[in-house]
Amino acid sequence: MSLRRPDGPPGAGAGRARRGEDRGGAGRTPFTGPRRFLLAGSFLVTLGSFAVLPYMSVLLHRRVGLGLGTVGVVLAVASLIQFAGGAVAGPVTGRIGLRRSMLLALALRTAGFAAFVPGPRSPVLAIGALLLVSAGAALYLPANKAYLVDGVSEAARPRLLSASGSAFNAGMALGPPAAAPLVMGSPGVLFGCVAGLFALVGAGHALLPREAAGPPRERPAAAPARGRVTPPPGPSPFVVTVLSVYAFMFFQHYLALYAVPRTSAAFYGAVLTGYAVLLVVAQPLLAERVAALSYPAALRWGFGAMAAGTAAIGAGGHGGIAVGATLMCCGEAVLFLKNDLEALARSTAAPASVFGRQRLAAGIGAFAAGLVGGQLYGAAEAAGAARGFWAVVCLQCVLLPVPLLFRRRAARGPAGPRADTV
Repeated sequence: MSLRRPDGPPGAGAGRARRGEDRGGAGRTPFTGPRRFLLAGSFLVTLGSFAVLPYMSVLLHRRVGLGLGTVGVVLAVASLIQFAGGAVAGPVTGRIGLRRSMLLALALRTAGFAAFVPGPRSPVLAIGALLLVSAGAALYLPANKAYLVDGVSEAARPRLLSASGSAFNAGMALGPPAAAPLVMGSPGVLFGCVAGLFALVGAGHALLPREAAGPPRERPAAAPARGRVTPPPGPSPFVVTVLSVYAFMFFQHYLALYAVPRTSAAFYGAVLTGYAVLLVVAQPLLAERVAALSYPAALRWGFGAMAAGTAAIGAGGHGGIAVGATLMCCGEAVLFLKNDLEALARSTAAPASVFGRQRLAAGIGAFAAGLVGGQLYGAAEAAGAARGFWAVVCLQCVLLPVPLLFRRRAARGPAGPRADTV
């Protein structure tokens, strides 16, 4: 695979490439050799991570010997570092560059997974290794996405970001079953293999060209005089991301508790596998349609799909759970991609800073869902009304976008121009 510079020199060739991107990415220009490698690396990074991280609570409790309370605290701190740490990605990449930031992140994660090899015999070493892995994850994802979109037009971003999402989701789906034979019987072998995988991926990243400066950032259409750029009226992508992840995490955290007793573990596993496959396939296919939606329309479609999905899950049965998961997948495919695209379009900051803030927003939403969801589901189970839990989640999905859309109308005024399309 060629690792040529992702952006050609200025001139006629670059002009033709840019026109190909502006036609919606119909040409081959956005998927250069370095970007293809980065997408493959994204899959391998996520595959290695999810070969281990879903089993971390079991490993820390049964192999390391930590109490469940301590395990909860450790995982909470690791999650906080992984999500909130994205806020430092912008300053770090601004100082050392995108490629070096990815190399630093992969070095931290390689060291962390390698430290887990003797970790089961040392609680301190195991906890330190997990925090190293979390710090590397906080830095890698914003730098990875920023490198993908560096130097491309807004029209090319949906295809690149949707392909990135598919690569990450494919790794998330395949990692846990790939590690299942080793995770409890031979964890040292598993961690050694994962550390070796990260070292190889890191070596490949070292061959990537330095990021291009790219063309000037495209500004929102509604820019006033005197050169000052004002974001278009409408909901904040940061706030929408918080609410999107908040609504989605009820599904991710509590579907197992609801579905397994009412169906079977095998059926639940099949639903998760189908969900992952559908997301991997659907996101690139829907990318340009999602990009063409106005932000309010994306909110209506995304939250509407989540509301319908949670209602179907609450109806119960194999069919209701399967249909509900499919609708939740559609909601994720629309909202998560559109939030990133809108955040990029509205900001004049470097893409790594934008993705870092989006990562922080996701962490806030996940944290809030964890606080609310546990209490809510516990109360529903105690009352023997688990279906009521999904009814409440459905109602939240209906109501959450309402103030955002109302605020957007108020900002536009009765005859204001449309300024919310990408």
